[in-house]
Amino acid sequence: MTRDEIMRTIEEENIHYFRLQFVDIFGFMKNVAIPKSQIEKALDGMMMFDGSSIDGFVRINESDMYLKPDYDTFTVLPWRNQEGVAAARIICDVAKSDGTPFEGCPRNNLKRVLAEAKELGYTMNVGTEAEFFLFEKDDEGRATTITNDVAGYFSLDPEDTGNDCRREIIETLEQMGFEIEASHHEVAEGQHEINFKYSDALTAADNTITFKWVVKSVAARYGLYATFMPKPIFGINGSGMHTNQSLFNADGTNAFFEEDAPLQLSEVAYQYIAGALKNARGFAAVTNPLVNSYKRLVPGYEAPVYAAWSASNRSALVRIPASRGLSTRTEIRCPDPTCNPYLALAMMLNSGLDGVKNKLTPPPSVDKDIFKMSPAEMEEVGIKVMPGSLKEAIEELKKNPIAEATLGSHIFNKYIEAKEDEWDRYRTAVTDWELEEYLDIY
Repeated sequence: MTRDEIMRTIEEENIHYFRLQFVDIFGFMKNVAIPKSQIEKALDGMMMFDGSSIDGFVRINESDMYLKPDYDTFTVLPWRNQEGVAAARIICDVAKSDGTPFEGCPRNNLKRVLAEAKELGYTMNVGTEAEFFLFEKDDEGRATTITNDVAGYFSLDPEDTGNDCRREIIETLEQMGFEIEASHHEVAEGQHEINFKYSDALTAADNTITFKWVVKSVAARYGLYATFMPKPIFGINGSGMHTNQSLFNADGTNAFFEEDAPLQLSEVAYQYIAGALKNARGFAAVTNPLVNSYKRLVPGYEAPVYAAWSASNRSALVRIPASRGLSTRTEIRCPDPTCNPYLALAMMLNSGLDGVKNKLTPPPSVDKDIFKMSPAEMEEVGIKVMPGSLKEAIEELKKNPIAEATLGSHIFNKYIEAKEDEWDRYRTAVTDWELEEYLDIY
């Protein structure tokens, strides 16, 4: 969109409130709300905020920062129309006081990584599949882990009482310009998935952040709490964010497709797979960023625990969906929806490109259930085990040779510092499990 088109829409839709949105390094959406009188100033990128108040950004003596709007992300908020008065939002990049891009802004960082990929002749297309749970709230409005249905995978009414909420989420997303491809109840009780069309990587990251915000906002209107927590309930499936990704050439052809090759996958596709597998342990702390993430990455619940690839095996970390031609892609199945999509996509892209640039060859595909293989069988075919804890993942991130270059020194150091603190708080906490296990017998 152009600035003039945005101003025309503001008048036509009677927009009186405007949200300037950006994302911190941990993937949390931040928001500066302004009245109609300040919209033109905001569209000119002249709105300032205090960067020192955002975790992982800057020190107090460097605090003045600008929000630079991306006009293409402007959208009216369907659920904020009250008596004809509407609200809208626009996603912004963060700039320093001198107007240069702030290196701690995840969106700026992804744009940098995508520009480097473009110099190699590639653009990245991405489709994310973020699962979530709908839970009931208690009498004080706090989230519980009580599901509002007893439905299962692809179940229909009447079991799936979250259907009305899910339908309104879809309608809201469509009004905001999303192209919804499918939605369904997931495997676990109370678990849902809504799939929207793939796009270029930057738009996909924007859409993923927006999707999570819309899901939570609409669920609240139904008295429900939507959570993207990877493993909120022991003993049932957790929530993942399978990430479909492909590289396209400058002429618009899919760099992963070669009609006469084995599996119709090009040499670039095999190299990309090899790079993803090589770096999987080293990007896990970004794609799976919480202590709780590693309660999902355990055998027996469909989440991938082992770094392997396959065209048919859903227990593999990298799966090749059946579609070919322009739809040829890899599906990396380990990420969960608590990740910062800007950082996760940057890490996965540069991991795959590491394979392309160094002409790596992937190990043979693994087409049988990896969970049933012995350690010796896995070692024989070169399968690595993903980190079993956030602590292990942090250590792998620190020694991954491409991590700091991909995230930039600012984000790399601030991210590790925060995640080490998170692990230490978990490590020293006394949990309910410990009390139940030990208090009565020791």
